[in-house]
Formats: sequence, structure tokens, C-alpha cells
Amino acid sequence: MMSEMIDTRRRHLVLAGTALAAMGAPLVARAADALKVGLIVPMSGPFASTGRQIEAAVKLYQQKFGDSVAGRKVEILLKDDGGVSPDVTKRLAQELVARDKAQVLMGFGLTPLALAAAPIATQAKVPMIVTAAATSIIPQRSPYIVRTGFTLAQVTSPLASWAAKNGIKSVVTFVSDYGPGLDAEKVFVKTFSEAGGKVMESVRVPLRNPDYAPFLQRVKDAKPQALFVFVPSGEGAAVLKQFTERGLAAAGIRLICTGDVLDDDLMAGIGAAAKDVVSSHHYSAAHPSAANKEYVDAMAKANKGMRANFHSVGAYDGMHLLYESLKKTGGDADGEKLLAAMKGMSWESVRGPVSIDAATRDIVQTVYMRKAELRGSEFYNVEFDQVEKVRDPGV
Repeated sequence: MMSEMIDTRRRHLVLAGTALAAMGAPLVARAADALKVGLIVPMSGPFASTGRQIEAAVKLYQQKFGDSVAGRKVEILLKDDGGVSPDVTKRLAQELVARDKAQVLMGFGLTPLALAAAPIATQAKVPMIVTAAATSIIPQRSPYIVRTGFTLAQVTSPLASWAAKNGIKSVVTFVSDYGPGLDAEKVFVKTFSEAGGKVMESVRVPLRNPDYAPFLQRVKDAKPQALFVFVPSGEGAAVLKQFTERGLAAAGIRLICTGDVLDDDLMAGIGAAAKDVVSSHHYSAAHPSAANKEYVDAMAKANKGMRANFHSVGAYDGMHLLYESLKKTGGDADGEKLLAAMKGMSWESVRGPVSIDAATRDIVQTVYMRKAELRGSEFYNVEFDQVEKVRDPGV
């Protein structure tokens, strides 16, 4: 009788231990599971420089801070969307979430691509960190979108104010005909006009346009004091080259622009055509902080001399936002919890102080006025003034 009771107790203990082990196994597995980040950027095509900068910054961040945070390994799943087809971006986002089990989406080189992925983030309830695309409306398209890059309206408004205060009375605006360009045009016209300036004409050019000459001839014929330009990163060299070739500079027309036109990554190719051009942006490789000097040096060392640009900083800060949010949640990658941790976060970026507006999920940051100057044998965008805590003006 006694032996039967002992055997029964032993069986119960074994069964209980087995049950506990079974319950514990998934917990251990979940704790060890990698957090997968779907990074969707253009690594090929006309905007490949954007993708290369973003990928390089993500790698650099993990080299410096490790590939694990709060007990979770962070695994980057890089996908090339080519930068031109929203359908491709949407399909990649779907595959990353449904097949690859990505718990965060990140990247997005241009606005139409970010907008295509937005419904996927909403349906899957995963945070979507937009590091590059710059149209104002993007965060409104999904409650899960957080932006660490910038908006065109945000960096345009200070330039329009500066132009009006510095003797420029008449301007023609010249923008790429898609979301960010239309935002830039609208904000420049409004701000410059309210300050007493006159916008003589607004010229819109196709997003990918190899020949700007006919449009620039219209500008030359209008005879403004200045031409305000926005074209996306990668197109600036062509605009500046043709601006000079068509004789606009010789005619006394001044060129002012947003920082996309004078992309740090492409300044070597732009060369002397950039000389003395004034631009406004949230980042320059010449930003004089110690943190930025270290960052620029590290990017160059790890990427065969690549000069860090604004897209890289958007991605570097995107990684910072993710890592710090995971620390706040104790490694919990639940979409709602991560999103709550991201809202309202502030930190000292290599570009200067930044924060995420808790209500809009958009970035608040300093916008710098810069002038392209020769430093040694290369041109850099040298900051000479700044406007702090700039929010998207809400176009």
C-alpha cells in the first residue's frame, strides 16, 4: 500500500515537472527569439544612394551598440524595393510581416513607397519607422508610423523666411512634382509671400527628369532674383549643372534650395557648381559637434570613404529610437507597447537635439541654414544660422 502511494506521488511529480517544462519551454524560446526588423529601401535604381546610406547607418549603429538590446537580438531583414514602384514596396512589407514575422518595419526612401506600406503596418499592428520619406501627411496614414527623418515643409519654411529677410524680393519655385515637392512649394510660397516677397511662377518638373533645360529656360525668361529648388537626393547634381550651363547664374539669378539638392553623399560629384549656394536642412556632415565628427569618421571608415548624409542620420536615429523603446518595454516587442514607448522620446542626435511629438509621431528638430564652401579640396554645407525646435508646419 505504502509503495503504491510513493509510486503515485512520484508519477505526479514527474507529470508536474513535465508540465512545468512544457510551459517553460515556450517562455525560454520567446525570450531568445530575435526581434526582426524589415528594412525596405532602394538598394538599386535611381535612388540607390539613399538605400546605401540607410543600410550603412543601421550596420554602424549595431557595430557600436551591439545587435542585442533588453535581452533581444535585433535581426535586420534588408529588402530592396528599387525605389520606384509602390506595389513592390507593399508586397515586400506584406511578405516581411506575414512570412518572415517582422515585428517592426523601417526605411522607405520615397513618399509613394511609404504610403503603400502604411496599411500593412496598421493591419499587422507593427511600428513603422520612416527614416527618409518626407511628405507631411505620412504619419497620418497609419497610427503605427513614427518618423525619424524630416519633412520638406519643416526644412523649407526657415529658408523662405531667411530669403525674405536677406534682400530677396522675387523668386520662382522649382520642385519635383510629387508629395514632398508640392509641400515645399506650398510652404515656400506661403511663408515668402507673407514676409512681403513675390513668387513670380511655380515650376513643377517630373520626379525623374534627365533634362531640366526647358524648365530652367522658363525661369531665366522670368528673371527672378532667386530660384528656389527642391529635387530628391540624387537629382541635385543635374539641376545645378544645367542651372550653370543654361546661363542662369551668369544672368544674376541666385539659387537657394533645400538640403536634398546638396546631398552630402553627392557633393563630390556636384563640385564647384555648389559654391556659395545657400540651403536649409536638418543635417550636414560639417555639423561641428563632437558626436557628429565621430559619426562622420566612423561612416567613412566603415564604407570606403562614404560621406554621411541626412538619410543615414534618419536611419541611425531610427535604430536609436527602436533600441531605447525596447529598453523601456523590457524587450517586449508588442506593437502597441513599442509605439507608446516611442511617443514623446527625446535625445541628443548627431544632428543636434531631437524629439518625437507624442501627438503627431513626427520629429521635432533644429533646422540649419548652410552655405556650400570649400573645405580643403572638397565642398561642404557649412552651417551659419539655425532655428530650434522646428515642427512640421502642417501643410
